[in-house]
Amino acid sequence: MPNQNLNREILRLAIPALGALIAEPLFLLADTAIVGHVSTPALAGLALASTVLSTVVGLSVFLAYSTTAAVSRALGAGETRLGLSRGMDAVWLALLIGSLCALVCGLGADVIIGWFGAGPEVKAEAVTYLRVSALGLPAMLLVLAATGLVRGLQDTLTPLLVSVVGAALNVPLNYLLVFPAGLGIAGSAIGTVLVQWGMALTLGFIVVRAARHAGARLRPHLEHLTSAWRDSVPLLVRTISLRIVLITMSVVALRLGSVELAAHQVAMSVFNLFALALDSLAIAGQALTGKFLGAGNAAAVRRTTNRLMLWGIGGGGIAALVLLTVSFALPGLFSPDRPVQEALLPVLLVLVIAQPLAGFVFVLDGVLMGAGDAPFLARASALTMIVFMPGAFALIYGGASGTSGLIWLWIAYSTLFLGTRALTLGYRARGDSWMRLGQA
Repeated sequence: MPNQNLNREILRLAIPALGALIAEPLFLLADTAIVGHVSTPALAGLALASTVLSTVVGLSVFLAYSTTAAVSRALGAGETRLGLSRGMDAVWLALLIGSLCALVCGLGADVIIGWFGAGPEVKAEAVTYLRVSALGLPAMLLVLAATGLVRGLQDTLTPLLVSVVGAALNVPLNYLLVFPAGLGIAGSAIGTVLVQWGMALTLGFIVVRAARHAGARLRPHLEHLTSAWRDSVPLLVRTISLRIVLITMSVVALRLGSVELAAHQVAMSVFNLFALALDSLAIAGQALTGKFLGAGNAAAVRRTTNRLMLWGIGGGGIAALVLLTVSFALPGLFSPDRPVQEALLPVLLVLVIAQPLAGFVFVLDGVLMGAGDAPFLARASALTMIVFMPGAFALIYGGASGTSGLIWLWIAYSTLFLGTRALTLGYRARGDSWMRLGQA
């Protein structure tokens, strides 16, 4: 495939994927901006509850990634029916896992939030948000699996359309429920849950229709669900390692104080929006890598990988410029409290520097996922966690406090965490052992 055509193919997949990827961060940003104007305790409570929710969703992201890899590889090998059958296995697995997580988070919200050691006022807000939001977990995971299936079919436009409609409905609905309806933080959670279920039902209808058209099986089968789960375990291990890092960051921020925790919540939301936007290139990498490997075209995989690395670094540079431009306006948008604003601004400037590195990391992560190289990704992520944790513990036990402690926390994330991921993934991508050709 000539470079010009390859660029067009990357953009055809990446641009629509961008909208779908940032949907959930946009939900969280909307919640953050609206709840931030309720009270600082409410914003801090949202930080804790969203940490739990994002952990559940983050641990389940294999539903999207493994499905994209399996379906795209089957498509490249000319086995579309088999790919759709595997995709439906992931959809059923998503509903099962989501329902179990909803029960645990809904019934155990008080205990789970209590683990963070927050004060009574912050804890009450967090428990309220988590209990309501738990109702949306099955929908959130179904969206992951269905989106992965559709991306595997080389279609990133459909998830974009669903995400745009969802995001457009989420903001006004949350505002109406929080302020005019007077429901506070619970209103924000209710609005988001309603939108999440609307997106899930829409995507569910789309994938079921596609499976029926291809003659793929629709009903769940215990053996197939077990197989889908077993194949996803390495990606789950990878994600657990990454989530431990993010949870540790929230615990450190909590130890620094409520103001720092509130600023950390906004910083993490902004990072997710900008850095995950770069993951749209990784989605293109997943879909194209799986397709070319399924077709047995190793040369196309190498060209795609090299081109995507350049796109990742360049996209990160653009993201850095955009973030730098808006950094001075963002603190006032998310919180009226001056201390929160003063703690947030320097952290945002750290994130500006981290964007090109994040783009490089996300792209290679996507390529290796598309290749089904999950065992290596699990080992690399565990190593990254081991490298990062001493820096976090040094902040906890070294007397770090206030804004300076929060800045050092994000410096550690940007250097130790992202830096180690860049080294391990870059080393792996240089070789050819991850390129397994054919439908296997």
